[in-house]
Amino acid sequence: MGMNSNRVEHFDCCHETAIKIQPETPMNIIHQVRLPPKRTTLLKLRQRLSEIFFPDDPLHRFKNQTWLMKLLLGIQYFFPIFQWGPQYSLALLRSDLISGLTIASLAIPQGISYAKLANLPPIIGLYSSFVPPLVYSLLGSSKHLGVGPVSIASLVMGSMLSETVSFTQDPILYLQLAFTATFIAGLFQASLGILRLGFLIDFLSKATLVGFMAGAAIIVSLQQLKGLLGIVHFTTKMQIVPVLVSVYKEKDEWSWQTILLGFGFLAFLLTTRHISMKKPKLFWVSAAAPLTSVILSTILVFLLRHKTHHIAVIGYLPKGLNPPSPNMLYFNGPYLALAIKTGIVTGILSLTEGIAVGRTFASLKNYQVDGNKEMMAIGIMNIAGSCSSCYVTTGSFSRSAVNYNAGAQTAVSNIIMAAAVLVTLLFLIPLFYYTPNVVLAAIIITAVIGLIDYQAALKLWKVDKLDFLACLCSFLGVLFISVPLGLGIAVVISVFKILLHVSRPNTVVLGNIPGTQIFYNINQYKEALRVPSFLILAVESPIYFANSTYLQERILRWVREEEELIKANNGESLKCIILDMTAVTAIDTSGLETLGELRKMLDKRSLQLVLANPVGNVMEKLHGSKVLDSFGVKGVYLTVGEAVADISSLEKAQP
Repeated sequence: MGMNSNRVEHFDCCHETAIKIQPETPMNIIHQVRLPPKRTTLLKLRQRLSEIFFPDDPLHRFKNQTWLMKLLLGIQYFFPIFQWGPQYSLALLRSDLISGLTIASLAIPQGISYAKLANLPPIIGLYSSFVPPLVYSLLGSSKHLGVGPVSIASLVMGSMLSETVSFTQDPILYLQLAFTATFIAGLFQASLGILRLGFLIDFLSKATLVGFMAGAAIIVSLQQLKGLLGIVHFTTKMQIVPVLVSVYKEKDEWSWQTILLGFGFLAFLLTTRHISMKKPKLFWVSAAAPLTSVILSTILVFLLRHKTHHIAVIGYLPKGLNPPSPNMLYFNGPYLALAIKTGIVTGILSLTEGIAVGRTFASLKNYQVDGNKEMMAIGIMNIAGSCSSCYVTTGSFSRSAVNYNAGAQTAVSNIIMAAAVLVTLLFLIPLFYYTPNVVLAAIIITAVIGLIDYQAALKLWKVDKLDFLACLCSFLGVLFISVPLGLGIAVVISVFKILLHVSRPNTVVLGNIPGTQIFYNINQYKEALRVPSFLILAVESPIYFANSTYLQERILRWVREEEELIKANNGESLKCIILDMTAVTAIDTSGLETLGELRKMLDKRSLQLVLANPVGNVMEKLHGSKVLDSFGVKGVYLTVGEAVADISSLEKAQP
């Protein structure tokens, strides 16, 4: 790359193996390190903002197009249904019809169950399975996302609102706060998409979400003991200890009829889930199981209604379409802060789940989901939902999995599902009067069990102990403190991990692979050998104000340790330190000052500091700050190999 030929000499020095690189000819090629092309400040800012907010270049489709075509493409971008709609066929409708009816059989019992999980009337869950899917089918870019209420958002909304307001004591205020929180969630989600700030939700790392969802799943399951055991007076707290204490204290309220019915259907639901997991082609078994359980249990309780009065039932549900609810939005009063906080938290959770699910199934079918576009679609969907008696909805993993396995081809499956819910709201609602609450509890437990991913936790333990610690802290925070604070702990740990990596970057000593110009970490590759008189360090991080002082101290420590090693082994004295800047993708003013100070400190000790392979914008800042001038012509090289070869030849040429 920089040298025509090398002669590598090996020698042992008190058990320390080293190599000596000598050029056989003075005709070594040393490449000049060039500055990137000059750009104006405005152009630099524009390009940087484009990289941050438009990494996918969403406007590329509008280039070199007529105004009419740009208008058409704009409509198709904001309303994807106009893109695939003209090519829609009867064959696609057949697939979407089957998948839509299949997820409707899951959506109806889930909607009722999750509404109770949020401490809302069951009918709100059905309302939330009608309007939002219709809105998403117009705006969403995923072909397989099944839209509706989800367990995590329902649990968090219920727990956060119930800490301050009781639905039984003040149902109107509770509904107002729920609808307002949904409006805030939608506004927050849509704003992230419009402003292209979707990277903010990435602060919820996979590790913390694994722990959070597992803890939430256990909390949800324990809360269902109230329904499974037939307890009337149950604690309103969500932590594991108060729940278990309440179950024990209220053992006199346990109903053997409720227990028998509940655990019987729970066993049935878990069995069907196991069958579908073992044989994915039988996905319809678990998909139809919730509705089957609702129908069978309702018939059973109706037939034995004179003997099963201890089993609580849903009771009366109003027939008809979603009533408008803009008048229910709560923007003035002492509880507005609670609605805003609940909306943002549930908005983040539902957005994270919806985008993750959409991207998962898009990758399986080899098409792309626009993350920012999805944020806008989900946000507008929730804004519309808050005005039509719905609470927070998003893409559900269980519904989407059933939708995908049932052969869905487009978002029309959501329209079919919404139509089925519409028929239910208009004509079938009275049939749910005798549906027992215990079956809804069994459905919820079956649904949330899948959120406990112990295999992912074990993998975290094997791969990254810090990630496992984040997962464990998030899990324990949800179980023993509260769901919102558990989520807060998850975010804090994620941010702490980022700060730890930024403020304490990795530095390694590089050695030469004999016979090559390749330099690698000597601890990773045994064949990588130290070069006499040189200390070659690689900085594996950008250099910012947060880590510049640490890097200076760590590099000086490397120098001290290298000198001690040389002295102990009677090796050649240290003369040059080479910093491999390949992984230094950015540098700020503090980092520039650190490099300048480090060069001066080493110069006083008769040690030369050399930089190798600074990338474009780093080189640009080194030049602009005049730090590059202090290093001189022989202070910056294109590669480590060229630096070693050139400095070695210069030292040899000196008398």
